Amino acid sequence: MGPVRLEAITWDRLAEQLAERLLDLKPADGSPWPKVAFDGASAARPVDLAERVAEALRVRGRPSLVVGADGFLRPASLRLEHGRHDVESYYSGWFDTAALWREVFGPLEPGADGRVLPDLWDAATDRATRSDYVQLPPGGVLLMHGPLLLRHWFPFDLTVHVLLSAGALRRRTPEVDHWTLPAFERYEDETDPAATADVLVRADDPRRPAWSG
Repeated sequence: MGPVRLEAITWDRLAEQLAERLLDLKPADGSPWPKVAFDGASAARPVDLAERVAEALRVRGRPSLVVGADGFLRPASLRLEHGRHDVESYYSGWFDTAALWREVFGPLEPGADGRVLPDLWDAATDRATRSDYVQLPPGGVLLMHGPLLLRHWFPFDLTVHVLLSAGALRRRTPEVDHWTLPAFERYEDETDPAATADVLVRADDPRRPAWSG
């Protein structure tokens, strides 16, 4: 990736800028539901940015739905089939992408009904969440957050990557989860999310982000 010019900004102002951009975003598939990715390791807190954007959209009169990829983990018997610290399993097999297509993206295709399941599996209890479906009205925006999102062919209309340097990622990832770090190195090598995302947010200093987009 070549040099990227980044501009300092506050988190609130960033959310405002993104919300304004989403007001005019037209889905590439012709559906009435724009779909946005907030991609990043859990340590980068992409969920926080997604929730700030949801609030900024709300005050502008635009409905949205925040969905976390971690609500669509596969059962532990499948995730941990090769051990609790298997990097390949984490990279390729932890998230139930088929369920995401069926329960989140499928209902937002052209001609679909907009009834989205916000989560499916609770990793803490290793049981189905039994959450109710949520009706996302036409014009409502899907805001999905999670790690490794850009390696899948999900039909996002805008992608935001929240970037941490390797050092910051290691410092801000709990030691018990350090075994996942090679998966993010591989993701950077194979997908280069910082270069392929529409919007790049550098979050090494959690108080002072910088962005390009």
